[in-house]
Amino acid sequence: MTSDAGAKLLHAVRELAPTLTARSAEIEKTGRLPEDLVTALRDVGCYRMFVPRSHGGLEVDLVTGLEALAELARADGSTGWTMMIASESPQLFSLLPRAEFDAIYAKGPDVTGGGAFNAQGVAVQVDGGYRVTGHWTFATNCQQSDWLFGNCVVLGPDGQPRPGPGGLPETRAMVVPASEVRIEEHWDVLGMRGTGSHDIHIDTFVPQHRTFDIFTGMPAVPGPCFTVPVLHYALHIGAVAAGIAQGAVDDLLVLARSGKRRLYARTTLIDSPVFRNRLGRAETGARAAHDTLRRMGEVFWAACLDSPGAAFALAPQVSATLAWVAETAAEVVTACYHAGGGTTVRDGTSLQRRFRDIHTLTQHAAVAEGWFTQEGSALLGIPVLFEA
Repeated sequence: MTSDAGAKLLHAVRELAPTLTARSAEIEKTGRLPEDLVTALRDVGCYRMFVPRSHGGLEVDLVTGLEALAELARADGSTGWTMMIASESPQLFSLLPRAEFDAIYAKGPDVTGGGAFNAQGVAVQVDGGYRVTGHWTFATNCQQSDWLFGNCVVLGPDGQPRPGPGGLPETRAMVVPASEVRIEEHWDVLGMRGTGSHDIHIDTFVPQHRTFDIFTGMPAVPGPCFTVPVLHYALHIGAVAAGIAQGAVDDLLVLARSGKRRLYARTTLIDSPVFRNRLGRAETGARAAHDTLRRMGEVFWAACLDSPGAAFALAPQVSATLAWVAETAAEVVTACYHAGGGTTVRDGTSLQRRFRDIHTLTQHAAVAEGWFTQEGSALLGIPVLFEA
């Protein structure tokens, strides 16, 4: 059930949405969120939506958070993705020791973090921590973050990777103040251009208490918001995908109501049975993606309220659901793009931007087709590793 704080957050996000949509082209051109929009998003509570109430946050339930992220992405894909990364910072930092988590949030709940999950750095254990060197790509919101992290392969005294679970190299995420990170502006991509997902370079000592294991670490903060954080992240990505799909349907409706007529057509779009069929199919697909994600969120949240074991057992379902939602969202946006006709190919048009955004999102490893294999194997009782 949505709390009062959650209901107020959703209302505020929906009121802000038209402004985000109107400034989508500016966000994309700037390459990140303008500072006045950052302030507006902070003021309505987006940065603190998952921060514990004990630390001044809203600590909304997962389903409310998914709705908020979907609404943001429906307004603008880059804003949705950026706020997804920023808002899940407390779930990430919950994997640090509790004293470090408390220190990070000592000055208030609107702390922003970002970084990279790929193990593109190396960490050599030294007295009191690690000597870290690395260059990471896809560090969303790095220019507007307070803290940044990079996942690293941990090297032993012999300079070789230390073995971790399952025989794979041990990895550990290293958290550093953003002021200690060198940013290389290198975000020249197809879509999600307003997320500022530049490259970051770290070359410093990181104390042990600012490190954690992304995938197997245990949260130091109690509560369902912090149970198996990596699965929360997966569902958050699905919310952005579903929101972009809903936004594409909105754009197509606007285009149809504008009186547009396709070249050589005898009727306007709104009077075309073929167009109406395509619109109906697209809306059904967008609604299915949204509702499927919401249902998975409800099931996973109930498991988080039960126990970490119950939540972790849903990993195959969560991962497969994300892959399906992203795949379906991409189909919806592509269908809307085609239905819109030649208008949609122009730079600056909303449908073209949605098309580029969703097809950038679908390149993320978390939505790869191989996650369906994990779910199929689980159904058959066959333990397997991820197969892309």
